Amino acid sequence: GNNNISQIDNVVYLRRFRELQCLNVAGNPFAEGDYKSYVVAHLPSITYLDFRLVSSHMREEAINQFQDAIDVIEHNERDDQKKQEKEVARIAEEKELREAFVDGLMSGQLFDDLFIEDVDGPKLNLLPQMVEAFELYKSKFCKICEELVTFGLKEAQNREREKTMFQSAVNKAKEADKVQGVAVINEFLAYKKKVLTELGQVSDARVIDAKINELQEELNSVWDTLMGYELQLAEQLEEVNKDFERTMSDMSGTFTETVQNYFTQCRELELMHHDKLTETALLIMEKVVKNELEEELPEDLRLLFVDKDTITNAVNTSHDLHNQRIDNKEDDIITRVGNSKESYNARISEGEVQRNRHRVAEINHFLEHIRDELEQYEHLDR
Repeated sequence: GNNNISQIDNVVYLRRFRELQCLNVAGNPFAEGDYKSYVVAHLPSITYLDFRLVSSHMREEAINQFQDAIDVIEHNERDDQKKQEKEVARIAEEKELREAFVDGLMSGQLFDDLFIEDVDGPKLNLLPQMVEAFELYKSKFCKICEELVTFGLKEAQNREREKTMFQSAVNKAKEADKVQGVAVINEFLAYKKKVLTELGQVSDARVIDAKINELQEELNSVWDTLMGYELQLAEQLEEVNKDFERTMSDMSGTFTETVQNYFTQCRELELMHHDKLTETALLIMEKVVKNELEEELPEDLRLLFVDKDTITNAVNTSHDLHNQRIDNKEDDIITRVGNSKESYNARISEGEVQRNRHRVAEINHFLEHIRDELEQYEHLDR
């Protein structure tokens, strides 16, 4: 209450808080007259308004009073929900494609990108002699991109499956090491407790020293065992990591080769279309020179057919721009695949180094803790 809200329709904003049950609007400028009906009708989740229980009868009357306005609001909310769900789905799809390294290829995206900087190509492809050839070119080009996307998504699933299997093997090895390490420690702690209990009943200093020395020797043995386990685990994980790196390198290599094959097909299509466009443009140029062209060319096209060099340069420039776009996309995918593999391997390697350091420090800390305890016991005994 007392929030200085002057317009009653501002409370509609609170509909987004689906779990809102208690609301106090008293003291606001709009809270005069029959404001409660409006609030109750527009906020169906509230059960207490201004510290009073909202009865079912009051809610029913309020809804009936503002039914038309509520219908409009709910209709708009459904539309907004659909838009939000669509946007979430779009973002999820983009993320999936990006992680599979095949983003920017769906729905003719790459084909459309070919013409971003191409000024003359779109004009030339509108020539009556080129319309059908251009549509065929576009259809085949987009089909290749769609096949590449399908392949990329499938390979991404395979990579994730390999990563899952790798992580499972690592976790299994770590768990086995943990089990045997805990067993050794528990066995030692039980032995230590037994010895210290016995020492509580002994007063002979030589017996006490002998028992303490035995504990020290047993502690050293535990250290050797635990360090041996850690060395064994480190070697095991190193071998697992190397196998995984080899597998991922092979998969990346296969993926890269396949990507290159797809882009080779794209370049071949582009070359075929370029040859067709060149042939068509030169034929039209001959007719223009001989004044035999039957159809009238648009002004912007007529400027390209002033002479053979002009039209040839326009066609070649269009072709070069298209190849550059294709090459850039191919390089982008291959570079990202390599960087992703190296980055993932580096994280695995660094993670193992940190795990090993932490484990060694943990073992040494345990050793020092027990030694300090035994030293304190010796001091107390003396």
